[in-house]
Amino acid sequence: MASLTASSGAPRKSAQEPSLNLPLDKVSFIILKAREYDVKEEGADPDTGSNPIDDGQTDVLTDAGDDPVREELLGAIRGLNDDERVRLVALAWLGRGTYDLDEWKEAIATARSEHSRRAAEYLLGLPLLGDYLEDGLAMFDEGIVDDADTREGLNSENEPLGNMPDKPARQ
Repeated sequence: MASLTASSGAPRKSAQEPSLNLPLDKVSFIILKAREYDVKEEGADPDTGSNPIDDGQTDVLTDAGDDPVREELLGAIRGLNDDERVRLVALAWLGRGTYDLDEWKEAIATARSEHSRRAAEYLLGLPLLGDYLEDGLAMFDEGIVDDADTREGLNSENEPLGNMPDKPARQ
């Protein structure tokens, strides 16, 4: 299960700095579903409906209109209130570099005027939506920690993550 954590070494935000105001657990779920959805492709299995064992289970990677991952992702985005959906669009724009953190209010205003009615469909049309949202979260000193990932990596100083003093404990 993935969760979101704030960077513990980050300085406290002042009253003038923008506030994300999004439910982090829901954003985390949307990021994970967006990544599942992004790996799908059309025509991955020419013999759709055949035995999944024989065809390497490629049907799960096929993009279809009745795709359950797409429906879950749409449902999660539509389950947000209007303000949260607008902020999610603005967060994606922040992550892809369309806006900077100091332009957060402008990004929200533009998202409200351009995508408040069909935000879910718009967001599903963005390639790399999960990456954009995660990059946007990083601008707010938030991030995803995948509790199921047992691999060790390197931090910015090329030291193993297991030696990081502020690494969240695995449960």
